[in-house]
Amino acid sequence: MTNSTAAPTPTYRELHRLMSLMTGDEKHGPAATSTLDALWVLYDRVLRVTPETVDAPGRDRFLLSKGHGPMAYYAVLAAHGFFDEELLAGFGSYDSPLGHHPDRLLVPGAEIGSGSLGHGLPLAVGTALGLRAQGLTGPRVWVLTGDAELDEGSNHEAIAYAGPAGLDQLHTVVIDNASASYGRPGGIAARFATAGWSVASVDGRDHEALYDAFTAPHPGQPRAVVARVPAKR
Repeated sequence: MTNSTAAPTPTYRELHRLMSLMTGDEKHGPAATSTLDALWVLYDRVLRVTPETVDAPGRDRFLLSKGHGPMAYYAVLAAHGFFDEELLAGFGSYDSPLGHHPDRLLVPGAEIGSGSLGHGLPLAVGTALGLRAQGLTGPRVWVLTGDAELDEGSNHEAIAYAGPAGLDQLHTVVIDNASASYGRPGGIAARFATAGWSVASVDGRDHEALYDAFTAPHPGQPRAVVARVPAKR
């Protein structure tokens, strides 16, 4: 696949048009649209990675743990020139690189292959540890999860480990649309805070609130941002 710039100056408005080019997985539409604003703010204003630096050791790493319903992710990548937007129309087809779950070997800019079980957080912990072992203290690791996937045991262990380990290169964005089967005393934010994370809860559609939460300093602690996006009824 050839990388090229889809648009010289990407805008948020473009995302809805780009997402409309992808059909065939409508049942996961809410899983995609709930991530749209957080993904946009990350790629537009926070992440230090471009189509030219996807293999650079000093790049930021973004891991999409919420891998089912990846249409918003693909739209944001296309808007920022990681691949041509013409690929979006073939989403999910047999010969398309854009599958119903992202494949890191096929999608430029994708750091992991991910799916509905969402084990991106432990992978992000491992990535942060790997960077630390190499002495690469500049790159930041970001992972976007859903609230329900935090029920997975591997995510519980990752949360419990990262705080005491002081993995301050690690950042987790939790899209909270109240879809988890099991509640936690005090909510999702309290779960991270108890494990030693720096935590913020924000409106998941408010771009300025997201940006402020994403860029707040948190020395010596991993950072968790809970982005509340109420499910549509």
